Amino acid sequence: MVKKFLILSLFCLLAMSQSAKAEDSEPIQLAIFNPIQIVPETDSINGARLSLFYTVNKDVSGLSLVWLGVNRATGDVKGVEIGLGNWVEGSSYGLQAGLLNHAGKRFVGLQYGAVNITEGDFTGIQWGFVNWTEGFMHGSRCGVVNISKGQSAGADLGIVNYNDGSFNGFQGGFFNYAAEMRGVQLGLVNYTKSLNGLQIGLGNYNGNKEPLEFMVLVNWSF
Repeated sequence: MVKKFLILSLFCLLAMSQSAKAEDSEPIQLAIFNPIQIVPETDSINGARLSLFYTVNKDVSGLSLVWLGVNRATGDVKGVEIGLGNWVEGSSYGLQAGLLNHAGKRFVGLQYGAVNITEGDFTGIQWGFVNWTEGFMHGSRCGVVNISKGQSAGADLGIVNYNDGSFNGFQGGFFNYAAEMRGVQLGLVNYTKSLNGLQIGLGNYNGNKEPLEFMVLVNWSF
């Protein structure tokens, strides 16, 4: 009965909104799936956005909650997003919690889900099975696989930690890789092209060969 009442209420609100003129920013969004939503996708939300399956808006500030689908924003998001998927094409500040979380530009805050992706710079915490950052990463990540394509500063904890740029801080896992490592690598296998710090593991490779290229248990270069 509760579910039927909620669905009926949404349809009523949608019907009532057809005669109302949408503004650039609205305090609430109710949607079943885009385009069946009371505020058009070109407008922004400053308040709460509630959806059953899929909703799209420009900028969103506040709470975005989708029951069985995806929250999407073509602009920026500030606040909390909860759903199976949270997809932001611009920058995101706050919390993303879902199976798939994505920020197209910058992310500041916490990404919590199975797969977390930030295409720009990241500041905060990523917690999931796969954590992926394209730009500068500043913070900590915990997952099965942590991947950084740019510079990083902080801590990576996972089975596989892979950094294609320079890493300043701590990598802990079964396999740790950093193009340039400044800090500590702790794992079964540690690999870097250039080391300024300490490697602890079964196999430790230092590409700059100073003082040693490969060592078991411990390798170092300062």
